[in-house]
Amino acid sequence: MFIQYVKDMKSWILLFAASLVLTDSLIWIDKGLAMRLSSLVYLNMLLIAIFMLFLIWRYKKETHFMRELLRISEDPSRDWQEGLPEPLFTRDQTTNDLLRQVANDHLKKLSEMKAVNLMESDYTAAWVHEVKAPLTSMKMTIDANRQDTAIRKIESDWLRVHLLIDRQLYISRLPSLGTDYVLEKIKVHQLITPEIRELRSWCIEKNIAVDIQGEEMEVLTDSKWCRFIIRQLLTNAVKYSPDGGTICIAAHRSPGGHPVLSIKDEGLGIPAHDLPRVFDKGFTGGTGRLHNAATGLGLYLAQQVSEKIGISLLAHSEINKGTTMNMTFSTENEFDATRT
Repeated sequence: MFIQYVKDMKSWILLFAASLVLTDSLIWIDKGLAMRLSSLVYLNMLLIAIFMLFLIWRYKKETHFMRELLRISEDPSRDWQEGLPEPLFTRDQTTNDLLRQVANDHLKKLSEMKAVNLMESDYTAAWVHEVKAPLTSMKMTIDANRQDTAIRKIESDWLRVHLLIDRQLYISRLPSLGTDYVLEKIKVHQLITPEIRELRSWCIEKNIAVDIQGEEMEVLTDSKWCRFIIRQLLTNAVKYSPDGGTICIAAHRSPGGHPVLSIKDEGLGIPAHDLPRVFDKGFTGGTGRLHNAATGLGLYLAQQVSEKIGISLLAHSEINKGTTMNMTFSTENEFDATRT
């Protein structure tokens, strides 16, 4: 910072140097101001020393405010408005006033944005709840007329609408997941079975079989949000599976002892260059573009929820050999560790 300060003060330093040279020249030229050379050198050294001490003193005094600001910026946890240093000069006071004004304007705009987002979120949640009522009525009609072929086709379309609306409801709840988090020990099959039953009509339409393998194990998680993740993975598996294909669901333990739930389809697979991006928001990839229904949201949302509830998601795929999604559960859930 001292070097930068010297650069900022170069006009003053040049003025001092020019004044010193001018004074020396006048003493040398004017015979009435005769002075021995040693005395002139001594005078110059004394003036330079005084100027250097003055420069160092001014540096410490004038940069004190800036050094304090830098110290505040290096500590993000500190309330910087409360910690603003006392101004020593008018320019420091102007800087303080400007910073506070910018901060207040920013907070005001942020508050307005939060209010708008909250209103939109409440509206979306209310709309989802309202639309669920006619969907429930439609489901009752479908169940009462299941023997009709046309009704079975309608049920498949009804399921897609139901899944989209249900996903939207979870999206609106996602910001408050921390307050809606309930840990419990639950068997993996209890998480899988309701979601398979939910997608039954879609599987029947595409003649897709679901094969459940592996050991029966318990995991420590939030069943509601964990089922949401499984639903997104199963929905993708059904969507990209060929007619007459099989979805294999297996529960096992990793070499480190972590419970792992694998969901494997027999779809076209994902190219190796697309695999690192499958959890990106809006990414559909080459395979997704073949299906007009692909939105690029399912895996993104699954990943967002997984990170919050202590589940690791990993995708493995080979072209023309299908895709396997692995859910690795934590042995000690992060939320539970925080609360205890």
